[in-house]
Amino acid sequence: MSLIADSGVFNGDIAAAVSHLLNFPESIDKFAFPSRSNGTNETKGVSSIPVDILDTPKEYIFYMDVPGLSKSDIQVTVEDENTLVIRSNGKRKREDGEEEGCKYMRLERRPPQKMLRKFRLPENANVSAITAKCENGVLTVEVEKLPPPPNKSKTVQVTIA
Repeated sequence: MSLIADSGVFNGDIAAAVSHLLNFPESIDKFAFPSRSNGTNETKGVSSIPVDILDTPKEYIFYMDVPGLSKSDIQVTVEDENTLVIRSNGKRKREDGEEEGCKYMRLERRPPQKMLRKFRLPENANVSAITAKCENGVLTVEVEKLPPPPNKSKTVQVTIA
């Protein structure tokens, strides 16, 4: 047996093992969605921006760094009833010189690429109560949680026969 198998890390699926190794909280797994290209034109030339997901008692909050993009460059939608989709066109305007004859001596900042991220929302996500704001280069998407369902337990009277 290998050292990895003996350590018990791979008792479950590979995603759980990687999550364990990277010390991610288990709650992030509920947002799992394939993020790699599936061969369609939708994902061609698209980058995957890292995201932080905060699980609070009342909502889920998604934080993404989107430097150089304004709120008009970003689209947040819900598809298939429970899939949060965040995309951008990835365009940033370069500043032109104020005087004629100006030219760039160096261009090191890469323009943002098109961005597409999809997240499968948990059952308790209220998809009709989603807000998004872009401020100081950070996109914040808040997804309100639905209240827990009422307890449907019922007491049955026991009779003597």
